[in-house]
Amino acid sequence: MPAFAGTTVFLLGLAIAFFLFPPPLNRVLAPGSVLVAARDGTPLRAFADEHGVWRFAVRIDEVATVYIDTLLAYEDRWFFRHAGVNPVSLLRAGWQGLVSGEVVSGGSTLTMQVARLLEPIPRTVPGKLKQCWRALQLEARFSKREILEMYLNLAPFGGTIEGVQAASYAYLGKPASRLSDAEAALLVVLPQAPSRWRPDRHPALAQAARNKVIARMTALDRWSEARATDARIESVAARRLVPPMRAPLLAERLRGSGGAVVQSTIDAGIQARIEDLVRATARRLPERNSIAALVVQTRSMETLAYVGSAALNDEERAGHVDMVRATRSPGSTLKPMLYGLALDTGLIHSESLLIDAPQSFAGYQPSNFMERYQGPVSAAQALRLSLNVPAVDLLDRVGVVRFANALENAGLRLRLAADAEPNLSLILGGGATSLEELIGAYAALARAGLAAKPRFRADEPLVERHLLSPGAAWITRRILERDPSDSLSASVFDGASRVSLAWKTGTSYGFRDSWAIAVAPEHLIGVWIGRPDGTPQPGQFGAITALPLLAAIADGLPSPRADSSPAPSGVREVRICWPLGLAESATKSEHCHRARDAWVLDDVIPATFADREGDTWQPPILQIWRDGRHRRNASCVASSAELIQIARWPTLAHPWLSGELRERASLPPLHPECVGDDLRQGLRIGGLSDGMVLRNPSNRKGPIEIEPQALGGSGVVRWLLNDRHVGNTSNLAPIRIRLQQDGDYRIVAIDDGGAWASVSIRALGVE
Repeated sequence: MPAFAGTTVFLLGLAIAFFLFPPPLNRVLAPGSVLVAARDGTPLRAFADEHGVWRFAVRIDEVATVYIDTLLAYEDRWFFRHAGVNPVSLLRAGWQGLVSGEVVSGGSTLTMQVARLLEPIPRTVPGKLKQCWRALQLEARFSKREILEMYLNLAPFGGTIEGVQAASYAYLGKPASRLSDAEAALLVVLPQAPSRWRPDRHPALAQAARNKVIARMTALDRWSEARATDARIESVAARRLVPPMRAPLLAERLRGSGGAVVQSTIDAGIQARIEDLVRATARRLPERNSIAALVVQTRSMETLAYVGSAALNDEERAGHVDMVRATRSPGSTLKPMLYGLALDTGLIHSESLLIDAPQSFAGYQPSNFMERYQGPVSAAQALRLSLNVPAVDLLDRVGVVRFANALENAGLRLRLAADAEPNLSLILGGGATSLEELIGAYAALARAGLAAKPRFRADEPLVERHLLSPGAAWITRRILERDPSDSLSASVFDGASRVSLAWKTGTSYGFRDSWAIAVAPEHLIGVWIGRPDGTPQPGQFGAITALPLLAAIADGLPSPRADSSPAPSGVREVRICWPLGLAESATKSEHCHRARDAWVLDDVIPATFADREGDTWQPPILQIWRDGRHRRNASCVASSAELIQIARWPTLAHPWLSGELRERASLPPLHPECVGDDLRQGLRIGGLSDGMVLRNPSNRKGPIEIEPQALGGSGVVRWLLNDRHVGNTSNLAPIRIRLQQDGDYRIVAIDDGGAWASVSIRALGVE
């Protein structure tokens, strides 16, 4: 009876110990490494755990079936039948050891191997007993599937690599779900001697060990001889174990988004090619310049390539700063959205007459990038040439707050300086946004007016927001599709292969940021170049610095040569007339000075904008005296006056009109008997006369200096030399102009009231 009681107490103690002292599970519960992978599973960047170990959690159904089958056949055929310990295997291993005098096999089940992986257990008889004890405990607490997954995640594969997923990425460059027969056999045997059989260091030994597994699978009738032969043919390649480093800043951004393996939307091939292009471009740039590039699939908004900096570890270029997300001045890149909104609000059609001339908007005086003015231009020309004055004029009419709100509702938020309010400078880069948000807004031009947020993860939902109508988006995109014969297009793009590529460049104030954004039939492409610290880079601007890289990226993308998408309903082509801007069919022949083909939206054909001083752009009905040569007003009404209509061009357009057009559009003078000021008359240029020839003395070469004076003007007078702005004057002050070479020059003066005067002169003897 005492012996029975003692046995009972002993067994009870064992049972208590069995449950009160479980195996340590710290390694199972510890957070592992994180791998960010491309859309096809190609590793982009891996992040080790806090101990520097590479281990990526994986489930059984995420591992190739051939690996699971081979592992169980080679390591533990009775895994699903034993209770953690296989007595037959232990006895066989013991007998083999006694006969041979050395360890031939360990006799350990997979469960016992997991026990040793969870805690260090000495390879002694007491250690083997403890290992068996722990295996029984594991079997009592976990299912066979859970124990097998522990092995898959903890098995050693050499160095700091643990688990089959990490080993597959490290040695084979692919996820464990895509293992071949030969690769599965290699990874099954590697944990038995991970240091001796590492394929990156000892490929021949690794191949010999792998072939042992292949032979075992054949001997067990699991593989046919033909299948085994095919597996043996596959060699074990020696390759350096270099952690993957593609799209590193995107990977840093995604690493905390959940899961041991984060699948991104990146296309590994496109990413690699664009990174190569960026590196090559960076070598040609001044020091400390960085580059960002983004390629997004139009329909799905999945990001195919993400380059956040020129080089991650380049401290000189601040490579750690992600310039895809950084907020910078967008320069002129917002203009397409403005023109699209103006189309939607019925303010313009594609050929609306706009004026590119010096103007003042409540004290704000924008100038063009190259300080050159074009005079009368169409809306399409103004957008293609990125003219600043027409854009500011258009924003003033659309409304600054309305424009900023429309962009923000579409996902593009313009950041302003502290306490600043939205103003007209927004359209020239007066706010700040990011490349990511710009791409999202440009998506509207290819997605029927719907802006969308770029997606970076495969499981990320598509977020769309309305920005433009389908018709306005289509017209704006067609405007930006340059003719291949265009000088800039011909110098950058590959002729007809890029007919359907719509693009826009931008340069921020002080040459701090160079931008190029493109909409292709299947892709959105964005490039930013500049210094992350915002230092000015004189001589670098979008068309010269960023556009060539964008062209190189576009040429390498799988995209059709042309986009055959038809015009949406509501868009049609109409013949219109300048200067009134109305349909040719609704315009008298004498009022149609120039006819143009325009895209109109919903049959809305708006007239040319009214002058800011209050003059109407509709053909004014003028009362003319009997002599037909004078204009009359209310101060000199006569019943015998004849009513006629004259189609007038905007006053600021007159310096660029031909003599014939100016005469057709000019108003006759007010009759001497009438009271009132004549319209915009009285400004003239003093010190020069039309047709004057200026010569240097025969014994002198060099620039000729002149100092013309604006007489009779009001307010600030802006001076143009051959359409290029050269300065402002006021209060009769002269302006000093240097004529740098022989040739013909045209000097134009325009005052705040819109009055203008011009003279044409010739310089000789300069050169």
